[in-house]
Amino acid sequence: MSAEKTLVFYLEAAFRQRAEAGKVNFVNRITSAFASRGFAVAFRGNSDAEVLASALHPGYAFYLMEHPISPRGLTIRLSYFYPFWRIEKSAKRWDWEVARAAYDPDTLDRAEAARFAGLWRKRLFGTDAVTRSLDGHVYIPLQGRLTEHRSFQSMSPLDMIKTTLALEPDRRIVAGLHPNEAYSVEELTALDRLVQSSPRLSLSGADAVDLVRGAAYVVTQNSSVAMTGYFLHRPAVLFGLIDFHHIAASIHRVGVEEAFRQVQRTVPDFDVYLFWFLQKMAINAGRQDAEQRILETVRARGWQV
Repeated sequence: MSAEKTLVFYLEAAFRQRAEAGKVNFVNRITSAFASRGFAVAFRGNSDAEVLASALHPGYAFYLMEHPISPRGLTIRLSYFYPFWRIEKSAKRWDWEVARAAYDPDTLDRAEAARFAGLWRKRLFGTDAVTRSLDGHVYIPLQGRLTEHRSFQSMSPLDMIKTTLALEPDRRIVAGLHPNEAYSVEELTALDRLVQSSPRLSLSGADAVDLVRGAAYVVTQNSSVAMTGYFLHRPAVLFGLIDFHHIAASIHRVGVEEAFRQVQRTVPDFDVYLFWFLQKMAINAGRQDAEQRILETVRARGWQV
């Protein structure tokens, strides 16, 4: 078999171990799809040396949540909830096809969308019903680098909190630190000062889903918690670029003041959007057509498979 008929996954150690053991269904479906086209599949680590060497490999390459180094490479990433995945040319989620796609709810079957969202809401969150909490708090799930204003953000996370306090004058603001982030002393000190000077602002270590349930809406740069909010019918204000922006009050799209006006008065059809975003625009690895969708997607990305 020629080297061109090889597909290599570049994966971090724990994920690679699971994938090689056949415990990642999406990888299994990719492997089966490419085997049907006469490809051999291999697994390698994602060390700097291995990733750099991948640029010279004549076959195709998949990278997990990392920018493709190989000219014949693509990135794979979970679309927030198993078993939904994406195959993209870039690791930047705001550059993905779905981020640029036009969303038109009128082209979708609302009854089918309601069934889809209800099924997955029950599987993911234990209920197929939702209730709005109009008198709830504003939940701000924080990510990393609290004092920095990065290129995909409209302002730093700390300035996002200050802006929310200014434009949401009545509700309590509850911020939560990301459990997997390592915050510096300077970041935590700056956050503590803001909490001490703002009686309506508090920090919480409670479960994110519980905090979403009690919220009127979510404010974030681009945290996936906003997607949890969509399932629980909580609108979102987004201060950063991301792929799930279409039904959010986006600072980049409408500006700060208008975004906060929108989140107060506009209630999107969350279930229709989730149906479009996950079932139509992502690959559901649990469906019978997953392998066909995988091959169609990589061909659309330029692979000759």
